[in-house]
Amino acid sequence: MRIAVICANGKEGKLIVREAIARGADVTAVVRGENQSAAANVIKKDLFDLNAADLENFDVVIDAFGAWTPETLPQHGTSLKHLCDLVSGKETRLLVVGGAGSLYVNPEHTARVMDGANFPEMFKPLALHMGEALDALRARTDVKWTYISPAGDFQADGARTGKYILGGEELTLNAKGESVISYADYAIAMVDEALSGNHIQQRISVVAE
Repeated sequence: MRIAVICANGKEGKLIVREAIARGADVTAVVRGENQSAAANVIKKDLFDLNAADLENFDVVIDAFGAWTPETLPQHGTSLKHLCDLVSGKETRLLVVGGAGSLYVNPEHTARVMDGANFPEMFKPLALHMGEALDALRARTDVKWTYISPAGDFQADGARTGKYILGGEELTLNAKGESVISYADYAIAMVDEALSGNHIQQRISVVAE
């Protein structure tokens, strides 16, 4: 399987590259600068400079893009639209490293994590922009997309346990009543989905056991 990881130099991107290579995938890192990931194959381009020809030979494209400053937050939507347009109508699947703020906290799917009174104000703009990008993605029937939300506590330096619980649209808690997952275990879930393709045009979520 041929997999391209966009923003492969990021913390999550590097772990996804490493996990995919360990599973025997043919992995290409898409990076703006010098490749810092474990991938031997590289496309050195900004995400917004990618064209359809760059991605046409991949079975799966994994979008690990992240933006954090007020000026760049809208790029969560514009970058995802750009990638969707590049793989529109193709067999190439697009997997997205998503956010937890848009997960629902009730069966009716009318209340989200980010709507809660205890949701940190400092993360609300990020959650809102990522939520809007997900809403736009849901409207794309021309793309074989999968959006994977992490648990509420997404730990960059957390341990790799090799285990996780697969959830859906609602915030899922583990047996300890926690919503937590490490970047490393999230990478396992991402590569599992890349290899299986079990949740096309769906948002799923993952939490540590």
